[in-house]
Amino acid sequence: MLPKTLGQLKEDSRFPHQVRTVKEEIRANLLKKLAQGEELFPGIVGYGETAIPGLINALLARQDFILLGLRGQAKSRILRQLTAFLDEYLPYIEGSEIHDDPFNPISETGRRRLGEEEDDLPLAYLHREQRFVEKLATPDVTIADIIGDLDPIKAAKSGKALSAFENIHFGLLPRAHRCIFAINELPDLAPKIQVGLFNILQEGDVQIKGFPVRLPLDLLMAFTANPDDYTARGKIITPLKDRIGAEVRTHYPKRLEDGLRITRQEAWLERGELNLVIPRWVEQVVELVAFHGRRDNRIDHRSGVSQRLPIACLEFAASNAERRALTHGEEQVVLRIADVYASMPAITGKLELEYEGEMKGAERIASELIHRSVLDAFKKQFGDEDFEQIVQWFDLGGNVRVTDQTGSRQFYDAVSGIQGLEEPLMELDVDPREDLPLAVSGIEFVLEGLNSLKRISRNAEQGYYREQGEDEARELLEQMKSRRGSRSFN
Repeated sequence: MLPKTLGQLKEDSRFPHQVRTVKEEIRANLLKKLAQGEELFPGIVGYGETAIPGLINALLARQDFILLGLRGQAKSRILRQLTAFLDEYLPYIEGSEIHDDPFNPISETGRRRLGEEEDDLPLAYLHREQRFVEKLATPDVTIADIIGDLDPIKAAKSGKALSAFENIHFGLLPRAHRCIFAINELPDLAPKIQVGLFNILQEGDVQIKGFPVRLPLDLLMAFTANPDDYTARGKIITPLKDRIGAEVRTHYPKRLEDGLRITRQEAWLERGELNLVIPRWVEQVVELVAFHGRRDNRIDHRSGVSQRLPIACLEFAASNAERRALTHGEEQVVLRIADVYASMPAITGKLELEYEGEMKGAERIASELIHRSVLDAFKKQFGDEDFEQIVQWFDLGGNVRVTDQTGSRQFYDAVSGIQGLEEPLMELDVDPREDLPLAVSGIEFVLEGLNSLKRISRNAEQGYYREQGEDEARELLEQMKSRRGSRSFN
């Protein structure tokens, strides 16, 4: 039961009676969590030795801060998790639009009510999740949106002068008093709005319609920005940059394992009754697409390749595999490399191309990224193994015609005559007698890997095949006949 009046609040030991700023409150709670060894930013992966230590130091130093990073680097998620460092409930004067502290109100109305009602002053409460105010900076944001404006209707009803405090229609910033106020993409905020923002933070006063208003707000200010906007184009005014205490840089996952963990955590893969299986080789290929994209000079590095790309790609691939399993009455949904190629729509829309990339087209760039990713995953799994016996089967005229919607049994029947598949399947630790759909996914991975090595070819019309002359084919046939102990894969 929370105290309902100021008098009851004074007698309740759960609430601090001294006046404490938001930054002091965050610091105190952060110190407790550090001492207890709690996880401070759950779900944030790959920043344990980079961004998170700098952010923690900024909070302990009671500083406002800015997160600099490209899109899809969890900047907004980090900001929203700051509420975990606030007290669970914040008491304020009931009816106060700016959440006046009952012990130290900053508004004229709050001070007057405290003087008149004293210990009978009624209270209301904000939960910590309600103490986060976020605004996306856009060029059309006005000073009235951020600071406020004078409301003539309030003035007419109150009968007081237009400049009276009671006639102010408060903007986002005053309503965030005693809260965390975050502005995303700060450079996009008009310079005149940044000046007003700086003035109220530094001096605690502002002019509304020419009337000076004193508002000593208590806030933790947090910002996000793209490093290119922040440093190269200089859209943040110098006084505001100087006012921001700390600059914390975020980044994309530096290790493949971190990227896999993030994608696995964020992708929607709980698909109901069907059992969804994502082989490790498919998962690696999806993640490597983003890693290769970030190094490709045909893609705009100032825009970056968001972590949302592998997340969306994996979800799309799962849907393609789900559709195939339902069509063929399979109970298990197992992803294949073909499902990654079928996920082009989830990739192309997230690539901002340079001129060279635009000339080739997004689909071709995406296809090449997948191709290189398959090659990397194949080499990581099998090293320098060339699977000569499999290649020779194709040299002898072997052909496998399958699509991304070919069922597991039909696919397996199409490849069952290929000699040499036992070795890679053993390496992948799959057995077609125990798990046919997973084995088929492994077989396709091997074929795609050989295609990436240019040992065999693949296209939509012919499937997997290899081009060679008649003399070469006849010579290989004689070699195969002379071998002893060869056995077919069934």
